[in-house]
Amino acid sequence: MIDPVADDLLALRLRALAHPARLAIVRALARAERCQCGDIVRGLPLAQSTVSQHLKVLKEAGLITGTIEGPRSCYCLDRAAFAALAGEFTTLMELLSGAAGEGRSPALQAPALAPASAAPICTSTNESGPVSA
Repeated sequence: MIDPVADDLLALRLRALAHPARLAIVRALARAERCQCGDIVRGLPLAQSTVSQHLKVLKEAGLITGTIEGPRSCYCLDRAAFAALAGEFTTLMELLSGAAGEGRSPALQAPALAPASAAPICTSTNESGPVSA
């Protein structure tokens, strides 16, 4: 059954991770294994204001938590949110790859590359004939 609320949250979190700077931020937080207070900017080749904007996006997506105490801001990964995201994403990828219900994870399978001459997956027609999507 499709859950629009869960799909909205999945899309929000994937969009939040869809920027190289935000990936660098979450990696830095994961490596630190503790909350970061002001140290995030020092490890990135970005301006403070840019890092702050990326932190805001990650926080709004529920991927990090943050507190502001005076001039200091501290941020931590929300490990439970990342675990939930991993589960949702794995379920989606298994469905899309056809591995759902086969008792195996697509991550454990060798990728099946389609030959260059393979027919397109989606086609539609117009007045002049078939059109590849």
